[in-house]
Amino acid sequence: MTVTQDFHLKAGSTADGPYALHIDPERAGWGYSSLRILELPPGGSHALATGDSEWIVLPLSGGCTVLVDDRTFDLHGRESVFDGVTDFAYVPRDAHAQIASGAGGRFALTGARCERRLTARYGPASGVPVELRGTGNCSRQVNNFGAAGVFEADRLIAVEVLTPGGNWSSYPPHKHDECRPGAESELEEIYYFEIAPAPAPASDPGGRGAQGLGYQRVTPSGPGKDTDVLAEVRSGDAVVIPDGWHGPSIAAPGHDMYYLNVMAGPGAEREWLICDHPDHTWIRGTWPGRPVDPRLPLYQAPEATR
Repeated sequence: MTVTQDFHLKAGSTADGPYALHIDPERAGWGYSSLRILELPPGGSHALATGDSEWIVLPLSGGCTVLVDDRTFDLHGRESVFDGVTDFAYVPRDAHAQIASGAGGRFALTGARCERRLTARYGPASGVPVELRGTGNCSRQVNNFGAAGVFEADRLIAVEVLTPGGNWSSYPPHKHDECRPGAESELEEIYYFEIAPAPAPASDPGGRGAQGLGYQRVTPSGPGKDTDVLAEVRSGDAVVIPDGWHGPSIAAPGHDMYYLNVMAGPGAEREWLICDHPDHTWIRGTWPGRPVDPRLPLYQAPEATR
């Protein structure tokens, strides 16, 4: 079997100015989905021209202010993706936004080409549904901040997934690479990864533990849909998935895994409909009655302030 790494973008391989990662439709070879990881130093700012795409500004570490359409959104953010749910801002197409951070940080700009220009708005952390999927060593946590049916957008779908060390997620393998009304939606997808480091060694309690890793698999789903990836992923890596059965996403023991999913496609309806791989869907039948991994949730969304 030949396994290609063409769809695995290692950290830094697509760096472009202030962007540690820059994936647009042209670079990915598809029509809709984009992802940029913006790094701002203390006191830094960045101008974003949205063009023909809608965007969500999502803090990965640190907070920022987003100015767009004469409105200002203060995003409190978080220390890291492993520390809490974050607030975010929606920025419409055909707009100019300014993103500024007093303390600096890293911010995901998740984007999708779209037709409608919606209203710029703020998404509070308290409004993000936190979902637990699977049981046992298939348990994972999903932060549905930009999920279809949760947050309004024209085409963009985006969620965060947290997988405790040693667990498998995006499992059973599934696909969404063809339009079958009511059964499957056609969506391009980007996975962006961060991996929690090991605990600091006892000899250096203030230091940083060893870098973690995980694995991502994508297999062909049929004629003309031949994406084939087996990637060892580390913090800052991304995998682009134009088609194919994707999963599992495997977190190495001792290292929790985070990934950000960005999806968009040509369907008339904004929906996430998937088809399980027929060889592996039976695993869902083993979940009822088994406990969810007791390490989950890693955190909950904060309660809304009154």
